[in-house]
Amino acid sequence: MATSIFDQNVIESIKEKSALFHLLANEVSKVIVGQHDIVTFCQLAILCQGHILLEGVPGVAKTTLIKALNRALGLDFSRIQFTPDLLPADLIGTLIYNPNKQAFETKKGPIFANLVLADEINRAPAKVQAALLEAMQERQVTIGSTTYELDQPFLVFATQNPIEQEGTYRLPEAQVDRFLFKLLVQYPTKQQEQELLHKKIDLDSIKQILEKATIFEAQKLVEQVYVDEKIKNYIVDLVFATREPSKYQLQAIAPFLLYGVSPRATLALHHAAKAYAFLKHRHFVIPDDVKAVAPSILRHRILLTYQAEAQEISADSLIRTLLATVPSP
Repeated sequence: MATSIFDQNVIESIKEKSALFHLLANEVSKVIVGQHDIVTFCQLAILCQGHILLEGVPGVAKTTLIKALNRALGLDFSRIQFTPDLLPADLIGTLIYNPNKQAFETKKGPIFANLVLADEINRAPAKVQAALLEAMQERQVTIGSTTYELDQPFLVFATQNPIEQEGTYRLPEAQVDRFLFKLLVQYPTKQQEQELLHKKIDLDSIKQILEKATIFEAQKLVEQVYVDEKIKNYIVDLVFATREPSKYQLQAIAPFLLYGVSPRATLALHHAAKAYAFLKHRHFVIPDDVKAVAPSILRHRILLTYQAEAQEISADSLIRTLLATVPSP
């Protein structure tokens, strides 16, 4: 049931719990230089129970960031290094025959964790992708004839290298759509790189800030953040502008859009905007919340035409035009 915008108990609870997430970000910053936006979106993913695709060249601390975040969260963690010879059983587990008991026993794989780091996810073949897809979407896995529910929260933080194509498999659109955010991890600035030389990277120095119960409480509070009908209409307009750009005075970008985003993007914008408002200690969503989360939600869901690729027009540039053109409340 939707909570009134004037519910004082919810307002106070949001301020209290969101403050803990700011402590979480401060704790991660002990070992991570810069990348504040990436840390923020990782927090949003936790609040929304969503998965993240991190794209960046090797050495920009993608793996270290996720490990640091998990230490501050205190969740069960597993890291899976994806390779072309990886099998679904290596991911989800398999049945092993026990000769003493003369029966098959289930050996669960590394997917049975709260936070799964899928390193270089685009190196895995199609069968592994299919196994991961079930876990990401249904939050369950099937081993033999038995289906197992995954422990909550269940989050997949995947990484991929954008510059290396040899020995990789392009992620199917159905799987890419399951990621709440696609985040682009950039090089640090010159000042941040100098700071890196003076910082001791010690993951053991990170203290646990949140517990599972606190995470679940925060997730429930996010659901109670108020969203006005005008904001909901704005979200729908943004989504439909990717499908029917000519109806939104976006004829200039129409030749570059092959397909618009799916309804899953509509739900993601709605949920992530509420989580963003939560992190800002607010109990209501404003248009800037939607604009803040939109690029990371839309960039991997928009399919570009060959013309866009030939002219080196990125999804991000189209999204900037979209946000600047579609009227906001």
